[in-house]
Amino acid sequence: MRITDAKVIVTSPGRNFVTLKITTSDGVTGIGDATLNGRELAVASYLRDHVCPLLIGRDPARIEDTWQYLYRGAYWRRGPVTMTAIAAVDTALWDIKGKVAGLPVYQLLGGRSREGVTVYGHANGETVPEVLDEVAKYVDLGYRAVRVQCGVPGLDATYGVSQDKMFYEPADAKLPSEATWSTERYLRVVPELFAAVRDRFGFDLHVLHDIHHRLTPIEAGGLGSRLEEYAPFWLEDPVPAELQEGFRLIRQHTTAPIAVGEVFNSIWDCERLIREQLIDYIRATVVHAGGITHLRRIFDLAALHHVRTGSHGATDLSPVCMSAALHLDIAVPNFGIQEYMRHTEATDEVFPHGYRFADGYLHPSEEPGLGVDIDEKLAARYPYEAAYLPVNRLMDGSVHSW
Repeated sequence: MRITDAKVIVTSPGRNFVTLKITTSDGVTGIGDATLNGRELAVASYLRDHVCPLLIGRDPARIEDTWQYLYRGAYWRRGPVTMTAIAAVDTALWDIKGKVAGLPVYQLLGGRSREGVTVYGHANGETVPEVLDEVAKYVDLGYRAVRVQCGVPGLDATYGVSQDKMFYEPADAKLPSEATWSTERYLRVVPELFAAVRDRFGFDLHVLHDIHHRLTPIEAGGLGSRLEEYAPFWLEDPVPAELQEGFRLIRQHTTAPIAVGEVFNSIWDCERLIREQLIDYIRATVVHAGGITHLRRIFDLAALHHVRTGSHGATDLSPVCMSAALHLDIAVPNFGIQEYMRHTEATDEVFPHGYRFADGYLHPSEEPGLGVDIDEKLAARYPYEAAYLPVNRLMDGSVHSW
């Protein structure tokens, strides 16, 4: 059996997705997510122009060899575009291998380590009372964990706070929109938010919060210290991760669990953070960290150092990526939690899938392979639409982390 075709499909059923579809000489197909939010066409071109021609004639069963061929053979290694492209190929090959074996992918990864995958939803609002009402909705749906974000008083917009609460999409304009940020006001409102959530819902509900890289290490350590009495499940992305020594400073000032990694592309981006136990959850994803093959390596390293998984699962990760993540989540021993932002009805129609939500857990499909497909005719009805994530500026006008 050989690869006979590799096709890149770009579609926008409410937001942009890039999908790679590989076909073999036996007619078996596999798909992989290749979406890089705000830079989708860069990956589409990388695949079409530089990767797809290399796949024709290769043995689809040689997943590890193909991964190494694409990673080592390009000379220019790593980076979000390259690793997202490799991830798409890798995921599609795992899909094919599962179909040929007649088994869901998680069985090929060693089988179940748990019965279901604990997920968290996003509860957000302009005010603290609005957030509480959104938390209540998720609790009623059966969620065991909820991320809470609220507007910052005095600011016109806050990243993470949306109008459409269930189907939040932050990429909102053909050119990046700009918003103003105040760290001082943010640090005042977050403890109020956590206090209100615990007062209404108690301590059985897991409560998470995303800082979006906006603080300095000492600011993050101080915030974590103030929130410890409210037992946060984690504080996500407290600081930009380029200077990783900053996480050591955070550790010196708080015991609040730290999560990071949704923008990481390889094991080398997080090796130090994991090995020195400077984080508690690694949030790297199948689509942006080199596929199932490479993300499993990251998770295995994390398992040796008491770090659990907490993969990113925003709406810019298609149902293909979500399905792949669930197969890995259900199998690895150090699973922590999975982000689950629901896709729109249009997206679910373009990407029919077998995974399901019940009682706070997501369950992977039991179909051979990943258990997800793409309706190409329907996808063609939704052409690409340029969309970018917003940019934040401080009160004095200087560009800040978003």
